[in-house]
Amino acid sequence: MVSTLHPRPYKIFAGSSSEDLGGRVASHLGATLGNCLLSTFADGETRFEIKENVRGLDVYIVQSTYNPTNHHLMEMLVMCDAFKRASVRSICAVVPYYGYSRQDRKPAPRSPITARLVADLIQVAGFNRLICVDLHAGQIQGFFNFPVDHLFSMGVLYQGLKETLAGRDDLTVVSPDAGGTERARVMAKYFNAPLAIVDKRREAPGKAKAMNLIGDVKGRIALLVDDMIDTAGTLVAAASLLKEQGATEVWASASHGVFSGPALERLSNPALDKVVVTDTIPLKEGFKKLSKLQVVTIAPLIGETILRIQRNDSVSALLE
Repeated sequence: MVSTLHPRPYKIFAGSSSEDLGGRVASHLGATLGNCLLSTFADGETRFEIKENVRGLDVYIVQSTYNPTNHHLMEMLVMCDAFKRASVRSICAVVPYYGYSRQDRKPAPRSPITARLVADLIQVAGFNRLICVDLHAGQIQGFFNFPVDHLFSMGVLYQGLKETLAGRDDLTVVSPDAGGTERARVMAKYFNAPLAIVDKRREAPGKAKAMNLIGDVKGRIALLVDDMIDTAGTLVAAASLLKEQGATEVWASASHGVFSGPALERLSNPALDKVVVTDTIPLKEGFKKLSKLQVVTIAPLIGETILRIQRNDSVSALLE
């Protein structure tokens, strides 16, 4: 139950990577984005200036750090520094897509743990809190020494899928690899559907090969559930295997549509019948014409989270 107390004064600003999403979040809360100037100098350096009084406010900066990741990350840090010097009460980084999240450990000797480096940069810049959506590795929350609200998009994706798939007795939810089993299990519970797992082998970075299927999809609709679609290699390999195993249709859902390199060509593969993602990352032009691609917005979930924080209400109750 949400508190009836009025929220503390706050303001939402958006970086260049998430202007549309930031606007949707603000609109959900009956507000508008804060007034600021965000551009680049002639030499490529980030230029930022706050155009209104923010003294004593809680400030939320909405910025996904996708490609160009380094630019969007630096832009967010510059914005934070400006707000810190403008005497705000607190600064929360709203990072729907957390870049570098796949580099959360040392996969080989003498490798960086870049997800931790990004966490250090965010903290040193002056942020007091983080809101993020479906981290690639949940343990990244432990890299921070301040509150982290880790939101899950499964409920949002379910809302986008249920009109067509809810109540079907021929649906099987599939994890494209063993690591995503827990995520797929949540979606399977939503649909009250059985679960299957693809045994995947990664031959090289960005190259995956689906080897075996644990479970049965013959004569059934298969719904692949993942946290992100990057080059779509894993997705297409899994979809092809599922069709070979007798699936009548293969659907896919993912929190983050990263869509790099050959993703557009791969998503056009007839093995995939439908792909649903959230708007943590805006679609590039070429993908907007892909009829099988559907986008559902994460804005209400982020907006409600902000409202609960401002009212000192439980965020976990919202997720439940």
